[in-house]
Amino acid sequence: MTKNPNLEILILNGYYDIATPFFGVEYTIDHLGLEPEIKKNITMKYYEAGHMMYTHKPSLIAFKKDVADFVKKTMARP
Repeated sequence: MTKNPNLEILILNGYYDIATPFFGVEYTIDHLGLEPEIKKNITMKYYEAGHMMYTHKPSLIAFKKDVADFVKKTMARP
């Protein structure tokens, strides 16, 4: 991200994910030493589900919307 400050990242987390706990991702992002202006390019979303959030219907709906919104947002950037 330091080489390409326009890179956008979307991180999707299930609250009950025991395979890849979301707090581990938060900890890692917080300790990368990224400049604040670059850190703003990282978006994290959370779902009331486990590792396969798409198997929980309400999470699937939110997941689909969040991914679509992210794609639209990144495509609109110059």
